[in-house]
Amino acid sequence: MPLSAVQPEQYQALLADKVAAVRKVMAPFSPPAPEVFPSAPTGFRLRAEFRMWHEGATVDYVMFRREDPRTPVVITDFPIADPVIQDVMPRLHDALNADAELRRKLFQVEFLAGLSGELLITLVYHRKLNEQWEDAARALLTALRPRERALSIIGRSRRQKRVIGRDFIEEELSLCNGTFRYRQYEQSFSQPNGRVNIQMIDWACARAASLSGDLLELYCGNGNFTLPLAAHFHNVIATELSKQSIRAARANIAENGVGNVQLLRMSAEEITQAMNAERVFRRLADLPKPLEEFDLRTLFVDPPRAGLDGQTVAMACRFETVLYISCNPHSLAENLRSLDASHRIEHFALFDQFPYTDHMECGVALKRR
Repeated sequence: MPLSAVQPEQYQALLADKVAAVRKVMAPFSPPAPEVFPSAPTGFRLRAEFRMWHEGATVDYVMFRREDPRTPVVITDFPIADPVIQDVMPRLHDALNADAELRRKLFQVEFLAGLSGELLITLVYHRKLNEQWEDAARALLTALRPRERALSIIGRSRRQKRVIGRDFIEEELSLCNGTFRYRQYEQSFSQPNGRVNIQMIDWACARAASLSGDLLELYCGNGNFTLPLAAHFHNVIATELSKQSIRAARANIAENGVGNVQLLRMSAEEITQAMNAERVFRRLADLPKPLEEFDLRTLFVDPPRAGLDGQTVAMACRFETVLYISCNPHSLAENLRSLDASHRIEHFALFDQFPYTDHMECGVALKRR
């Protein structure tokens, strides 16, 4: 997204255009009018990364236009970033330019912030990092870190990772059904727009409040939806393939004292095979009882942009309720072409996770006909 697209004064009009476009994609399924959850026009993004451009002894944050990928655009102001990132960017820039050890062969800088105020900075290099770099990074950490904020620095290069502090932040989300803490690891997926993420979770919990039985969740990530949704079900079976996300989810389940979640490292395709009794997985032995003895009435999915594969969609058709969060309205529509025969859309929501882009996050609550 070029920064020229960031037009806060035009935000409402741009949002209306996106809403109209998604409603057109969803029209064949006759959904109700969507609830629309806007973003803040600025200061909303909790993740940011920049290439670093070297000119002599100077290094700058840069981005590249899609239509001109060879010409760097120097970034001096990034208004869509969380205020914590905006605050540290110029100070880090000055520190890098004042220290030859820190800027030598520096390729990229990544920021991960939380609504909690915590921040993690990753410096990516095209060289081996040594003790001199670590000493300089520790001094940088001391110079950048205010007393009231947790800040860590990570140095990365090929086959190297040096951590000054921690390799994660602790996020804190105040939701309708309580406050939850989440461990979010560096270079692992987390929702980029924290306040819209809260709206998404609260919407999902509102849809689940009247449900009963057990929940099956696919693509649970670090437990972003899992933890608050667990309060509405007897048991939750949550699946995820990423080792790093599973690591975070286990820590988050323990941190929040959630006792009714069973976490499985399985793909959507594998759990579908298990549900269809097509394969036996030793990982299922970790469950307190056989999979078929759970009262799985509700399915919650938050898949990648490609959506659900055909076999998983067929399995979803068997559930009484399907709660589907999608980052791609077109793949959602493709899945709904199959689900529409067995389910109707009772609730429809649009969440503007990515202002000033064409992307729109969708939520649908499907009930079996």
